[in-house]
Amino acid sequence: MPELTGVISENVSVNIRTIDLRGVALNRENIAALIPRARTNSESISSQVSALLSEVRSSGEVALRAQTEKFDGVTGHLIRVPEHAIEASVDNLSAELRSAIAESISRVKKVCESQLPSSTSTSFGTGSTVRTRWQPIERVGLYVPGGKAVYPSSVVMNVVPAQIAGVTSIALVSPPQLVFQGQIHPTTLATAGMLGVTEIYAIGGAAAIGSLAFGVPELGLSKVDLITGPGNIWVATAKRLVRGSAGIDAEAGPTEILIIADDSANPEFVARDLVSQAEHDELACAVLVTNSVQLAESVEEQLPIICASTRHSDRICASLNGQQSAIVLVDDLDAAASFSNVYAPEHLELMVSNPEQLMSQIQSAGAIFFGEYSPVSLGDYLAGSNHVLPTGGQARFSAGLGIHTFLRPQQIIHYDRNGLEQVSRQLVTFANEEQLPGHGEAVASRFQNGFM
Repeated sequence: MPELTGVISENVSVNIRTIDLRGVALNRENIAALIPRARTNSESISSQVSALLSEVRSSGEVALRAQTEKFDGVTGHLIRVPEHAIEASVDNLSAELRSAIAESISRVKKVCESQLPSSTSTSFGTGSTVRTRWQPIERVGLYVPGGKAVYPSSVVMNVVPAQIAGVTSIALVSPPQLVFQGQIHPTTLATAGMLGVTEIYAIGGAAAIGSLAFGVPELGLSKVDLITGPGNIWVATAKRLVRGSAGIDAEAGPTEILIIADDSANPEFVARDLVSQAEHDELACAVLVTNSVQLAESVEEQLPIICASTRHSDRICASLNGQQSAIVLVDDLDAAASFSNVYAPEHLELMVSNPEQLMSQIQSAGAIFFGEYSPVSLGDYLAGSNHVLPTGGQARFSAGLGIHTFLRPQQIIHYDRNGLEQVSRQLVTFANEEQLPGHGEAVASRFQNGFM
């Protein structure tokens, strides 16, 4: 195994809160009121992001450079990454990392290829058919985070399904890094290079989303039709505000993990998986839902031990101690499933003795990790599934990134004279009822001798 890069930290304090729902009659409304979520001043953030987007729309590169200096501390950098820089990043990859990235690409490709939909054709008799074909979106913009960590995995998760879907024009954006003289992290660049992506811009945050949505002509950046990819709350808010100028996948904000576990679960595995997502961000959500007090206590004991031995202990403690994280006690696994369905987590782990039975009760989750040897970390890198998933309860109505994100079903209607004539009287009846006689007249004009 490769060496793990942890560090010992002193003065670790983990005080994850407990929400005791035992004996409470749970329904959708009271679960929703009790769900641990981070509170943000959404109106203030929306107002600030809206102003940043307006600057990008009106001032283009000038605004980008001003915002990059303000938020990233970078000045005078090349915003459009030259191809020789991409090639150099690929050449400088270690063999071990190149192999890991290639394996991730291979697995995600295999899953994506299995998801490609087939065209269909429905007939209502001679001369009456409706066909459905799937067309790729022409141009997409892919956002890859780069603030607190480097995310070559997000390059894979964004680019591969777009390519397999048949997207021909891809622009990738990621924040410039001060430590790399204003360029994107070289591993991010190298992963894009391995996938053949050459249109790459060193832009981060709301500015990047605005650039993709509105275009920046002086940089040769044409506006895109769809924006995908995860990011912080500024990125998620910007995606919401530009919707209409461009499509978006979902508002993928701070990461979430919800683990349903019973007394059969290994408390160290549970604790480590909570920590694994908490290390992303101080606002990351880490939630355990269990019917076992003993397991809850064991996990609570494990958390500070694990946090003390890992690199980002301050960040992890902030996440676990925040109001968005909790250990939730419930009477039984039925109640745990009910809680999870209302929460609609980005990542749901089932660490129970009979996960198959429990899964039949699960309705809303971005991705479901089945059993103790399917941690979220696996999905982040090498499961073959996609890690760009809906957060903030959006899994109730949204899906994770995939082939479907980059495809549009189009219906092709082909009726001949006989086919139209067969429904002409009923069509006129509809048109008259809706007081739209022109609809019926458009059909009647095609039959000089009247209807059947």
